[in-house]
Amino acid sequence: MSTPASTTAALPLVGRLGALVRMRPGEGVALALSFAYFYCLLAGYYTIRPLRDSLAAGLGSDEIKYLSTSVFFVMLAIAPLFGWLVARVRRRVLVPSIYAFFAVQLFGLSLLLDARPHDPNVARGFYVWVTVFNYFVVAVFWSFMADVWREEQGRRLFGVIAAGGSLGGLTGPWLTGTLVERVGNDGIALLACGFLCATLVAIVLLERHVQREEGAGSRLRSDEPVGGAILAGLTRLARTPFLLGIAAIVGIGSLLGMFVYIEMARLVAEQFPVPEARTQFFAQRDTWINGLAVLLQFFVVGRLTSWLGVRTALVLVALFALGSFAAVAFAPVLTTLVVVSVLQRALEFGVGKPARDMIYTVVDVETKYKVKNVIDTAVARGSETVSGWTHGAFAAAGLGLSGIAGVACLIACGLVAIAWSVGTGYRRRGGL
Repeated sequence: MSTPASTTAALPLVGRLGALVRMRPGEGVALALSFAYFYCLLAGYYTIRPLRDSLAAGLGSDEIKYLSTSVFFVMLAIAPLFGWLVARVRRRVLVPSIYAFFAVQLFGLSLLLDARPHDPNVARGFYVWVTVFNYFVVAVFWSFMADVWREEQGRRLFGVIAAGGSLGGLTGPWLTGTLVERVGNDGIALLACGFLCATLVAIVLLERHVQREEGAGSRLRSDEPVGGAILAGLTRLARTPFLLGIAAIVGIGSLLGMFVYIEMARLVAEQFPVPEARTQFFAQRDTWINGLAVLLQFFVVGRLTSWLGVRTALVLVALFALGSFAAVAFAPVLTTLVVVSVLQRALEFGVGKPARDMIYTVVDVETKYKVKNVIDTAVARGSETVSGWTHGAFAAAGLGLSGIAGVACLIACGLVAIAWSVGTGYRRRGGL
């Protein structure tokens, strides 16, 4: 049978694309589905993120510490429930069920935004829900990826998979900035719900594929419930220095990021009094962040971690945080804050987070699902809560943006040392 000319012409292009992303034979379908899964997930999140930030800025920057506290307590309530589900439910059922649950909730929120668009309590609830949604579903995604891919594959391909999320992160804010004036905030929430439903399709197809695969390199190690105690994630984290180091990196990063977020919300609210203008500002910022992150994920992180190792990637991200806060300390204005925010978050999404998620390819299943979820949700949210109240204390003491950035520089010095320690622990466990 002859091969169609169009197919023949496409083969060299496919080969070049595979070489570009450092893909090997037999990995294409799982990689494409993983990419699509993360694309749909973050396209949905970044569609509603500018809306969340706009509503939060309208409430006032002082309100954010109360909202982050609420998020933290919601996370604490969810952690044991998730531990119970992981221990008892097969993962091919658990993972899609989680996303279906959030899709139904998001549809209800779109109706609420339509019925009560100016209610501050709706704005507060929306902020809490979106923040919980983001951290929880992204943590579940990377736990699943660490279960599908081996350590060596993770170093090569996690950057490419993360790029799917960043492309979704480009799509979401672009759609929001383009459509918000025509469809309103409730329409944006409904659009995000559609992306979440598409995520469900990608999950089901990926799970079916990995169960059919006979090659050990792309097969789920087991689909059985993880078992163990409900609070095993907390107890294992507390008694394992290596995992505590990962938690420290995530916690310090969240604390420093919240400093930037609160100050930006304050300055943006002063400069953009109209809610739709604030939504467009945050959408444009997210577009820049994700555009830079895509470049880093496609062309930098895989090569960096394969050539120089995960430890180098973690340390470089920490060093950049130190330098960026030093820049804010010397030039404490909105322009500097925006540039720092864009570059910091792009480097975090493009290098830092993929490098941290690679670490979980060398640990057991219970750590991948239970401990990782505790770190990425409760620890991260707890740090943001501490950051919000600490920022309030700094402001009450008369410490301005420059002074807060100086404190952040001191904290970032500790982050560099912890990043080196965690990278060394990863090497001892068989990673590069």
